[in-house]
Amino acid sequence: MTPPRRKLPPLNALRTFEAAARHLSFKGAADELCVTATAVSHQIRHLESLVGTRLFDRLPRSIALTPAGLHLYPVLRDSFDRMTAGINGLQASSHHIRISATPAFASRVIVPALPQFYAAHPAMTLAIDTTERVVDLRRGDADMAVRYGRGDHAPLDAWPLADDEYIAVATPGLLPTGSSLETLKHQRLLQFSWKNDHLGGPTWERWMASMGAVDFNDADCLGFSDEMLVVQAALEGVGVALLSSVLVRSDLALGRLMRVHPHGMPGLRFSVVAAPNHPKSEAIGTVVHWLREQMACSEVVSGPD
Repeated sequence: MTPPRRKLPPLNALRTFEAAARHLSFKGAADELCVTATAVSHQIRHLESLVGTRLFDRLPRSIALTPAGLHLYPVLRDSFDRMTAGINGLQASSHHIRISATPAFASRVIVPALPQFYAAHPAMTLAIDTTERVVDLRRGDADMAVRYGRGDHAPLDAWPLADDEYIAVATPGLLPTGSSLETLKHQRLLQFSWKNDHLGGPTWERWMASMGAVDFNDADCLGFSDEMLVVQAALEGVGVALLSSVLVRSDLALGRLMRVHPHGMPGLRFSVVAAPNHPKSEAIGTVVHWLREQMACSEVVSGPD
């Protein structure tokens, strides 16, 4: 006898409701699902029409679950958690690891070191997901991630990689080593816009201010929306760039870029994070050890005396 067909609402609508209920925010669900808040609202209204009752109360500045929503949310939450655990369990015996990192860190640190990784661990496979978004590791968006911040990553497990510094770099010959502050002010200065400016991202105005310069405005700097574009522009000799010492380590070591002023502006910390008690903890540990080795053997070239 053929089992009866399940009559369920569309999975996309259920997933959207679960995210909105977990965040108690349509915007929070939209950010997680990479859609607009309007799209989330449409999915919720569609689901409410299918089940025949309201699931959320729309308040002036927030949303709240109705009794029907309170009934449905834990059912879907637990179901999605079980599905995630089941899929992770299938993959746990494999050596396939998904790493989430910013495009800049992936391209400047991870990808160049992959030949050494595969030479040492030929049975493992790495999948690198690049995004500026903070993925939810506890829900299985990735197995591990490289984060940049102040080091406060609880409740995730975290392993520090390197403390960062923002330094002035340029191609050899563009400027003499040990250039003065006044010399730098008259150069074409390159910088990028941080996606999370609340962390106090690097700008030439802040760099100059930390040196005591009070008459500098970075409005005339050549700005980029992406950190990798600033790295490429610096390598092409377009100007002097304010860049992460971690991300340009290899360029400094190989002489493609040089540090043109000894002053550095403190950055934040690169760390590897993963969900506690991950079923792939052994494989994750192997990748963490490899990344920390890369940081340890890629010493930052010091600035001029």
